[in-house]
Amino acid sequence: MPGNLYLIPAPLGDSDPRYVLSGEVFERINTIDQYVVENIRTARRFLKRMGIGTPISNLKFYELNNHTSEVELSSYLTIMKQNNTGLMSEAGVPGVADPGAALISLAHEHRIRVIPLVGPSSILLAMMASGLNGQNFSFHGYLPVKSTARCNKIKHVEKLSKKENQSQLFIETPYRNNQLLNDIMKTCAPLTQLCIAADLTLANEYIYTCSIEEWRKKKPDLHKRPAIFILHA
Repeated sequence: MPGNLYLIPAPLGDSDPRYVLSGEVFERINTIDQYVVENIRTARRFLKRMGIGTPISNLKFYELNNHTSEVELSSYLTIMKQNNTGLMSEAGVPGVADPGAALISLAHEHRIRVIPLVGPSSILLAMMASGLNGQNFSFHGYLPVKSTARCNKIKHVEKLSKKENQSQLFIETPYRNNQLLNDIMKTCAPLTQLCIAADLTLANEYIYTCSIEEWRKKKPDLHKRPAIFILHA
């Protein structure tokens, strides 16, 4: 019988795991001795913070990130079949805006049971707190890096939002947040609503929704602050 693949959530930033993770996560990590992770060093540090009973040196870690080859990914099938495996993202829940989705797909293909555990999703937390349409929304991930292409994409999602009455979510690498915000300000219509949700679950959490017209009067500094952006026209 194959093992199970447990999707292990992690805190967003340096928030205390005790306040953002379910009790089942604390219990489950003490039954798993092999993990597929985005970054081994970060994963070890997280498990230490969780107070895992098993010595870290006794655990096995395998990396899955944007540099993992198809051959390496396929090799993880063998370890999943042998024992329970934990899949961990750098932050938040595995498989959502995360390379771990490839391993989950492989598990389903080979009838390995996938078990998600409760934890924080910055996308859903932002949507919950935005006051925008949570009945119909779309997540676009990262927008183009170059300003011209990015502005064109912003125009496209704004039109889509208006046509479909759909909230449009996207993210950016934190050190490029201010450039993205500048392009939103110069591209969107004054009455389009924008929610900015930054540093979710952390002490300096910032969540605010208002029109583009209002944002232009009080544009925040988002440099190096993990953030979710939500547009609704």
